[in-house]
Amino acid sequence: MKKLRMLGFISLLAFTGIFLNGFTSFAESETQMIRIGVVPSAESIRIGSNEDFSITDKETGEVIYTGENDEVSVELASSATIETNYRLQTAWTTSVPYMQDWLNRAEAAGYDTYIEDYNGGWRLLIGKFPQDAGWGDREAFRQQMITEGFAGNDSYWRLITVSSGETEIRVVANGFETIVPNAVQISSENGVIKINGNQYRGIGEVAFNSSGTLAGINELPLEEYLYGVVPRELPPNPYNELEAQKSQAVAARTYAIGGLGKRSADGYDLLPTTSDQVYGGYDAEHPISTQAVQETAGVVATYNGELIDAVYHSTSGGFTANNEDVWNSDPIPYLRGVPDSQHGKSMENVPNLNVFKNSANPKSLRAQRNGDFESDWSRYHRWHFEWTNEEISQVLSDYFSTDVGQVYEINVLGRANSGRVLEIEFVTENGTFYEYKDRIRWALKYINANGAQSVLLSTLFYIEPVKDNSTKEVIGFEVYGGGWGHGVGLSQTGAMGMATKGHTYEEILKHYYQGIELEERY
Repeated sequence: MKKLRMLGFISLLAFTGIFLNGFTSFAESETQMIRIGVVPSAESIRIGSNEDFSITDKETGEVIYTGENDEVSVELASSATIETNYRLQTAWTTSVPYMQDWLNRAEAAGYDTYIEDYNGGWRLLIGKFPQDAGWGDREAFRQQMITEGFAGNDSYWRLITVSSGETEIRVVANGFETIVPNAVQISSENGVIKINGNQYRGIGEVAFNSSGTLAGINELPLEEYLYGVVPRELPPNPYNELEAQKSQAVAARTYAIGGLGKRSADGYDLLPTTSDQVYGGYDAEHPISTQAVQETAGVVATYNGELIDAVYHSTSGGFTANNEDVWNSDPIPYLRGVPDSQHGKSMENVPNLNVFKNSANPKSLRAQRNGDFESDWSRYHRWHFEWTNEEISQVLSDYFSTDVGQVYEINVLGRANSGRVLEIEFVTENGTFYEYKDRIRWALKYINANGAQSVLLSTLFYIEPVKDNSTKEVIGFEVYGGGWGHGVGLSQTGAMGMATKGHTYEEILKHYYQGIELEERY
């Protein structure tokens, strides 16, 4: 364990050097750069370009290979052992004394620990279980850690991959092969490169991540990064209102600047997925989205002079959520639940079961509802799903990694004032299981049109048993819900609805982020 702990500190120190040399601050440069982990972890990554390109050793600057309209393979060449296990995440902290005290106590008690650098602090993980370990064994350990004071009720399991041993990089092309000990970078004549077949502006890089595998990284000016984010987060077809696109651009810019260094341990800032912001690179760009980025250049959202945590989601379902009702965090003043309507902020406007049940065609794309910003623009403003007994048993068995048998009851034990579920109970043949807040969506997956399991769209729902009309026996469960995503902050389809009703991007942002100001940071 001492080796893992030291690796965490080494990667933090190493990234400090990267930041000073590669992640320039506003004061040092007029062009803010950002690094995106477009391939977070792999043992082989393809890089190239449709134009002339060169590949260099990042540390020495030596040219390794040149080509034209071609791709090369960059591979992990090592004797390293790669291992993936479940580890229990107990906390995230920026306090060195807290981290050190927790680590000393856990190691003194003989537990396996792992420290992960994240967002300027450390994630504290304990325990080590193989991937095939059952939920029952892992839950028993989690409860033991809670009892012994090493974890809280909000602790949860994560799959963590680590690598040990010597690692190098192999670059392979037609009739060419070489091994280098450092990260490699690719640049092209026209400023557009390819990583795993996808085109990106700026430069590409293949480097080692914190797990010892390879990461494919795209480094480029932050404003050009937004060209590939805005159209993926709010597609211009059909969401082509410029003011809505501008609101998305400002939210995405604020989030990106606030996230610089967030994933420093892996050598980049953000991921290109909903874990951070969806980024499609050069091929995703659209003239309307680019115009929105350019016309709001440098504009960010602030609260008391500080950048806000500009989280956003697809569709609120009628009322956005307080941040603490979705995540285990303290209340944030600007992330308060607000109605997605022109009916006022009264709690009377929170959607209830009757609203969902009486919704005319809950799956419709354009169900007309005068006054609601979202309803004309999201097929997920209202939705409904139903499971058979066999399906719900399989869904819960997969999530909890144990055979739950027949599901007798599903009970909502707590609900936020926005209507979202805070705690849910699953009473089954083989035990009673619980889940909390946004993680409920992963426990209660629905069956999609392909027959596969998909994450439940939101926690704004009501669930009831389905009974046979003749025997009154429970034959399944059905859910009536609204919205898509966590529900905190900006509603993207709500922004579109406000824009069509004549609201400016500033009005849109100040509706969903309460008490904020907009300012130019560069």
